Amino acid sequence: MKEQTLASERRRKAVLSAVLAVICVIYVLPVLAVVINSFKLNTFVKTDTFALPSGEMWAGFSNFIKGMTFGNYPFYKSVLYSVLITVFSTFLILLFTSMAAWYIARVNSVFCKTIYFLCVFSMVVPFQMVMFTLSKTADRLHLNTPWTIPVVYLGFGAGLAIFMFVGFVKSIPVEIEEAAAIDGCGPIRTFFSVVLPMLKPTLISVGILEIMWVWNDYLLPVLVLDINEYRTIPIHIQYLKGSYGTVDLGATMALILLSIIPVIVFYLLCQKHIIKGVAAGAVKG
Repeated sequence: MKEQTLASERRRKAVLSAVLAVICVIYVLPVLAVVINSFKLNTFVKTDTFALPSGEMWAGFSNFIKGMTFGNYPFYKSVLYSVLITVFSTFLILLFTSMAAWYIARVNSVFCKTIYFLCVFSMVVPFQMVMFTLSKTADRLHLNTPWTIPVVYLGFGAGLAIFMFVGFVKSIPVEIEEAAAIDGCGPIRTFFSVVLPMLKPTLISVGILEIMWVWNDYLLPVLVLDINEYRTIPIHIQYLKGSYGTVDLGATMALILLSIIPVIVFYLLCQKHIIKGVAAGAVKG
């Protein structure tokens, strides 16, 4: 009986591994297609999509050069704007939502509970429902520059961040903060000296998720920013068009590859922190 149970368990694990392997291949296939086609001549991208770039298909690094020099808008400016918006937006989200989550978790009032549930509810509101109103509001409040659009990202990223931070703060013993208060720490010093260091797993997790979201976002910048003056990398890729709307797919794939490499590397280096942070934030809700 015991041997049958062990054999059944091994079969179950083998089937589960096979299913997960197939799912992994499905997820990796689009990335592999981008890598392969970024080194092909444009004429072969559509006709031989999954063929390896060899022989007459091989384009070398000409697609990368063409993508970065296409049109009259320099690619390095798009990179700088993407980095600026991503870093500043993530910083604002981590700072303000962690402070708000600490207050919500520690102050047991109807107001705090209402704010918490509103933040959670904001995660299920589709962006398409508010995008036109948001664009008009951003123009009126002059939030349509790379230096001010992080405020808009703060509003949209606050829901998930507060949800994760509140769950983690509730798992922190309140006695630690009481001891800090006895030692003479005020609320601000208690947060930055005691609470914030303990939030490190969730800070890293939220930071990674927000970085990937803001870096790859196309719709919000194209609606809010003046795209003739400010273009992020996704907007720059969208404008790789020639006459009559023709698109150089080889150059497009090359720039897509350049844009996803930093995020993939960053995610692979920090993926263990994502798992720890999500698990820690889900302990209590």
